[in-house]
Amino acid sequence: MTFLNPAVLFGLLAASLPVLIHLLNLRKLKKIEFSTLRFLKELQKNKIRKLKLKQWLLLALRVLTILLIVTAFARPTLEGVSILGTTSAAKTTALFILDDTFSMSVVKQNGSYFNQAKQKIKELLNQLQEGDEAGLILVSSPEDEINLTTNIAEFRQKLDGINISYITGNINSAVIKAAQVMEDVNNFNKEVYLLTDFQEGRLAEENTLPDLSEVLNEQVRLYSIDFSDEENFNIGIDDLNVNTQIFEKDKPVEFETVVTNYSGKPVDNLVVSLFMNGDRTAQQSINLPANKTETVKLEGNLKSTGYVDAFVEIEDDDILQDNKRYTSIYVPEKIQVLLVSDNQNDYRFVNLALQPAGNDNYFEVTIKKADQLPAVQLNNFDVVIIIGNNFANSSNQLKQFVEDGKGLLIFPGSEAVGNDFSSSLNSFGLPSANGLIKKEANDQSVKFDEIDFRHPVFKNIFIDESKRQVESPALISYYKMNPSSVGKNIIRLIDGSSFLSEYKKGNGKIFVFNSSPVLSWSDFPLKSIFVPLINKSVIYLASVRSSNEKYFTGETINVNVGGRTLPQIKVKKPESNEEIINLDETKSSPFLNFPSTETAGNYKFLSGENILADINVNTDPKESVVEYLNENDFDNYLKEIKFNGNHITIGKDVNAAQLVMQARFGSELWKYFLIAAIIIALIEMTVARNVKKEIVEVSS
Repeated sequence: MTFLNPAVLFGLLAASLPVLIHLLNLRKLKKIEFSTLRFLKELQKNKIRKLKLKQWLLLALRVLTILLIVTAFARPTLEGVSILGTTSAAKTTALFILDDTFSMSVVKQNGSYFNQAKQKIKELLNQLQEGDEAGLILVSSPEDEINLTTNIAEFRQKLDGINISYITGNINSAVIKAAQVMEDVNNFNKEVYLLTDFQEGRLAEENTLPDLSEVLNEQVRLYSIDFSDEENFNIGIDDLNVNTQIFEKDKPVEFETVVTNYSGKPVDNLVVSLFMNGDRTAQQSINLPANKTETVKLEGNLKSTGYVDAFVEIEDDDILQDNKRYTSIYVPEKIQVLLVSDNQNDYRFVNLALQPAGNDNYFEVTIKKADQLPAVQLNNFDVVIIIGNNFANSSNQLKQFVEDGKGLLIFPGSEAVGNDFSSSLNSFGLPSANGLIKKEANDQSVKFDEIDFRHPVFKNIFIDESKRQVESPALISYYKMNPSSVGKNIIRLIDGSSFLSEYKKGNGKIFVFNSSPVLSWSDFPLKSIFVPLINKSVIYLASVRSSNEKYFTGETINVNVGGRTLPQIKVKKPESNEEIINLDETKSSPFLNFPSTETAGNYKFLSGENILADINVNTDPKESVVEYLNENDFDNYLKEIKFNGNHITIGKDVNAAQLVMQARFGSELWKYFLIAAIIIALIEMTVARNVKKEIVEVSS
């Protein structure tokens, strides 16, 4: 016999109370001598003897009543025993672990693995009796709160509303959650049902196997049902990147996508298509051998400005959720440029270079002095150009601007003072400017030595790309600079100093020139390369993917909404769903955490009608695998987590309900103990009434 609530057995100590009360309330009869009536004394002794026997009987009945009541509340259960020929079983807690990840979407003759699993759960629910409880854990989201319920009809409705998830997960996390739930369960039958395809690689993450021996003990039965077949056909898109780094309307953009054949048979003429803002702009056919990966390059023209959503797509196969992959880029309609300088002569040539030859002004330039910079709302600009030496006081503001994905272009000012320029660079974490070089009139000027023509700023800048040549300016004054390991050279001078270097900070980029754009320092503003290089540099610094972060479905997006103008953020989710978020204006952080990424696609964050960010969320390629574990792999996993219960494997075509009923435990006896307690209590009341009358007779 086993007790489901053994802690209640401490109540058996209460059985001593009737004994104590009996001993404290013993009554002594008065002695009355009758000298002539000795036979009456003998008669009275007989009555007292019978009365004491009945009092001991009452004591026994009271103690037994307490023992039966306490034992009933302890819920005694007999294993494998049917009381009085009944088929009633001990109360059951059935916890179903349902694999709802998209590897379960494979469709076979009997339907998808997922729908087969749901149907199997419904069959098992039919075997639950009144008072039994059920719970559901989804592999895609095991951290969700589990509410056990005895309302099986409501449980069925919840089960019907569950669909395949784009979020991946692993079995181990779900098993850990099941162990946590079972720890607080009092029912004798503790049953865990695992319904999955046992996809390879999705059993557990590394170093996440706990010791569950105390919770998943001998009382727990684990039933595993494998729905996978030996061979499935799946091709997945694992990655999508944008190779182009300068985005201009009506110019081509090159995308690079990674396609993997996860199946054991080759595929011929697989069509890979590129879509931009919903329009197919390119496609390519490839042959993909079994279990091989290929990188495909696709190119399409940008037909619009603003945020441009793009995705690549392949043809349908057994798993549809990994046949698309999303990205997005931002193409400004006009590039907002903030030009910061205290000296008009310093910024004159740069400002002229950004002015259009015709009426089509692609750059909108705002000019401010350095002391006005702290009051400027930088979120309104795409690129900041600083021509000056002392801007360290605004370094934190500018660093945040760059890290948020914007661009910064730095020239030294013409009026050099001490180490101001070097100190300002250091405030950004950039290498120092190691001294100002000034050439005398008779000294030979310094010229360009090496130019990285592979850099995007030189793309489409020459009429004949095969004859790329740049007329070098003659530098009279410049800073000795070296980007070392934190940046890279774009143009190097013959003395090894970097004329133009690039640095990346967060999601943004920084260009640093080592010479002021004035004629007293060099003739660079007069060279033919000056205007196109300034233009291309600004366009390059303003061109960013909408987000450099790569998110998988289910992960929390961390997005900068510092440019908001309203206390609310509207999130446009894939499939045209919207969500409104009310911000806590007392918090100073410009970042918002958004966890509701259940679907793959593009998530747009808006303040009013202004798009603050366009974040792409994709499926985890780990879920695309169609290789499966064998039974030994799972048994080894159970050994590693020290599972002490009984593991039973059930084939997907086996009558699981019948097998479970044969294995279930026997009857709970609490009802019988409670009935016995009531009967004993009634007997005690009858005997107590008779004893009370006899006590009166003996005492009178």
